[in-house]
Amino acid sequence: MDTPKHTCLKLEIPLGGGKPEPVFVKGTWYPTRFDISITDGLHAWTCHATEDEVKERASSWDQSVSDYVDLAEKYLGFQQPGSVYGFPEAGNGCKRLSWTFEKEGTKLEWRWKCQPSPDSKKTTAEVLDFLMEANIRLSEEVVWKTQSFDRVKQEAEKCLAQSEKLNSEKSVFESEIYGKFVNVLNSKKAKLRELRDRLSKQATAHQLPEQEEESTDRTESFDEGSDNEAEQNNGGSSKDAPSASKPRGRKRK
Repeated sequence: MDTPKHTCLKLEIPLGGGKPEPVFVKGTWYPTRFDISITDGLHAWTCHATEDEVKERASSWDQSVSDYVDLAEKYLGFQQPGSVYGFPEAGNGCKRLSWTFEKEGTKLEWRWKCQPSPDSKKTTAEVLDFLMEANIRLSEEVVWKTQSFDRVKQEAEKCLAQSEKLNSEKSVFESEIYGKFVNVLNSKKAKLRELRDRLSKQATAHQLPEQEEESTDRTESFDEGSDNEAEQNNGGSSKDAPSASKPRGRKRK
């Protein structure tokens, strides 16, 4: 057997054409039927919708039994905006509970006749007991959720404080690392400049001897050429010298 669901709805309904007064509607919902208990605090009424009655109503509205019960629970479990609720007299102390809803643009109304409770005091007490138990459950749930919220809030504050601490430590660490990196980088740059200067000096020192050798080679070749020319000049003079120094004599006749 399925466990029934229970709901309780407070309605402000004009009774006897007067000002609206509170009425409590308690519903007990089964898969194929439902029971309704209604009290205004002084009098009480009940409605027991049997399976046959629900099936007949559902058939007349072209609905399945489960859809009919679900829709009735929707409107009697929670007050729906736009719905007009009524609880007028139906004769012989009976009342007729009604509510309206729209379907495919058409406004419809459901009505169920409620009989006077054989024990209004008992029916009213049952409704009040259900409300008290529901209130206790809600209060306990509120307390539990409040405590859970407080715990979560404390954990969140701890996480936030830890996050801020980690961010601060991260900033300090990054500053130190960046500072060391800059120092290392500057040191590497200085060493690179020093090596570049040394290489430049070595290249300059290597070029100087080559230039001196080239200038020496050029000088020696120039001297050798001068000596050859001198020798050639001297040689030519020695050949011509004897003829020039040869004594000239007179021919004898």
